[in-house]
Amino acid sequence: MYRIPKDIDLSGIVGEFTTQILVGQSDIQFCFGKYHFAIQSDIHLIKHSEVIGIWQAGTWPPQQFLEILNINVVACQTPDKRKIVIHLENSIEIHLSDNSDQFECMQIYVDGEQDPWII
Repeated sequence: MYRIPKDIDLSGIVGEFTTQILVGQSDIQFCFGKYHFAIQSDIHLIKHSEVIGIWQAGTWPPQQFLEILNINVVACQTPDKRKIVIHLENSIEIHLSDNSDQFECMQIYVDGEQDPWII
């Protein structure tokens, strides 16, 4: 809805890993160190240019989401104003997108910062 801000800095997630995935009725949540993600839009897991898993609101994540647990982040990119790509050490990419013009798609909370990024 609000698009990914040009000044968002997610470089602090490099070297971090997630130990939990929390599933709600209409969102999925996970953390990389001090960065906490709450996602309401579709998430695509991609490995070697092939989609290996998709999460959508109202569904349970497929088993491929277990492959992102305890794996270090090696890079994070924002290729455009609608997408964040988190690259993991095991060659899996987590693609997060702002795919709605009406509703919020994700919130990113950073420990020590007062306001979250609302996207």
